Amino acid sequence: MKALVVEDHAELAENVHLYLEKEGYVCEVSDSFEQAMTKLGGFKYDVMVLDLMLPDGNGLEILRWAKQTHPNMGVLILSAKNSLLDKVKGLEMGADDYLPKPFHFAELNARLKAIYRRRKLQGNRVITCQDINIDTETMEVRAADNMLDLTKKEYELLLYFIVNKNRVLTKQSIAEHLWGDYIDTLDSFDFVYQHIKNLRKKLSHAGAIDSIQTMYGSGYKFSDYQ
Repeated sequence: MKALVVEDHAELAENVHLYLEKEGYVCEVSDSFEQAMTKLGGFKYDVMVLDLMLPDGNGLEILRWAKQTHPNMGVLILSAKNSLLDKVKGLEMGADDYLPKPFHFAELNARLKAIYRRRKLQGNRVITCQDINIDTETMEVRAADNMLDLTKKEYELLLYFIVNKNRVLTKQSIAEHLWGDYIDTLDSFDFVYQHIKNLRKKLSHAGAIDSIQTMYGSGYKFSDYQ
């Protein structure tokens, strides 16, 4: 899951970033209105953690713009205990949930996963495609009824493919989803091929149907057609 954390409190933002990375997220942080708008203008995210009180702008304006340009992105509002009006406005504008400060990181993680399930997985904890089953809570994957031993990147790659099944995904979109916006500094996305090759090998060894198609000149597609 790829997350953007918009929070100007440096220590809190860093702690959230470290926790979510440890939990397997690709997490990026913006500490201002301007920086958040720049990131949202150039990259896609599954979820955004949004503090409404920013030093150079109102988080509600970020929310309004994000819902117009990224309608499928989930949004969780961070709010102070005395900001009931802004919290209500945020929910009315399309935010998925809110979490008052201070909060426990485990609760933040649980709420973000719940938003992701509602937005991407039709509310299901376990998703199935072809002969592959993924438990998004335990991150356990079975293919042809055999347990797979996947790295975190391979797990996220497979989940990304299945969530976007039958759609062509470019190497750049895959790289951005799995590694974040620092890929702008890279000369090529050839490393994506190696991860897909490793994933294919593990799926094949488990006896799974080969559903990852190479679309020459375009990217890759996970097909659920027989």
